[in-house]
Amino acid sequence: MRAAIVLALAALVPLASAQPAPPATAAVAARMRVAAEQLLAALPEPAREKVARPFDDRDRVDWHYTPRSRNGVALKELDRKGRDAVHALLREALSAAGYRKVVNIIELELVLRELETFGLMRDPERYHLTVYGTPSRTAAWGWRFEGHHLSLNFTLAGDRMVVDTPSFLGANPATVPRGAAAGLRVLAAEEDEARALLALLADAQRRMAVFDTRTYGDIVTTNAAKVDPPQPAGLAAADMTEAQRAQLVKLIDVYARTFEPALAEARMARVREGGIENVRFGWAGSTERGRPHYYRVQGPLFLIEYDASPNDGNHIHTVWRDFTGDFGRDLLRLHYARAGGTVHRH
Repeated sequence: MRAAIVLALAALVPLASAQPAPPATAAVAARMRVAAEQLLAALPEPAREKVARPFDDRDRVDWHYTPRSRNGVALKELDRKGRDAVHALLREALSAAGYRKVVNIIELELVLRELETFGLMRDPERYHLTVYGTPSRTAAWGWRFEGHHLSLNFTLAGDRMVVDTPSFLGANPATVPRGAAAGLRVLAAEEDEARALLALLADAQRRMAVFDTRTYGDIVTTNAAKVDPPQPAGLAAADMTEAQRAQLVKLIDVYARTFEPALAEARMARVREGGIENVRFGWAGSTERGRPHYYRVQGPLFLIEYDASPNDGNHIHTVWRDFTGDFGRDLLRLHYARAGGTVHRH
């Protein structure tokens, strides 16, 4: 099944000379290519062999957010030069705030070392980078940075376009209870802006928004390679006031602005493409702080899930999925069709 899902786009031909203006993410694509080339050049040959996989490798869509073995090269296997190159690539993809989130998520492994009975199993150096295909000006390639509570996936159409979904960020603990990092809330805005929207709703609206009294134990879509739209649930933006819709957009923007500005705007453009009025906000579980809770923001083209079920709501999972664009599926095909290029399959 997964083999049928993978897009074998590694042999994309150069774009025709008469073509529309490149999307805003083109400049990001070019910067990512340069950063990836510099990264590969910085790695010794054994690490370079581990980091590289074919673009059409099924591993590209086999993503995870739990502690486990992974392909690619781990931070612990790299010297200072190699680690700096990995972080330089991350900075090309993320906003300053997003980069801090990622670094803090990694450093929460050190917090778990202190808090858990078997905390020595936690390792902030078990985060892996994988490059799929060869960084190219014209052909498709991609890369992933992944470890516990983190999976960032990028697919590129040469120097012309970047697709950045699916993306997963988690935090355990959501609020650090004690120690040197006491009070740290890595994903604070993801919770607070949703609660701010819930607080703006009138009683009748809240009854529509809160669609279940229980959570699901995790994000519903888990780490599926491809997701279809869940059954719509919650309150539609069309039934919100102007102030409530503005807060809904602010919440969505929290997730988008984890990424660098052009990528963030591309996400918001996908939201608007499906129509803001068609976006729904749904809540499940307790509405009290410190209790298990869940919400989703769903439009015709995208889904945001947030789950804080474990540890009495002090363990967060979040994900952004694009129903047709994850891993560059239909978005890349559409882009090359519009630009006059041809997609070749193996």
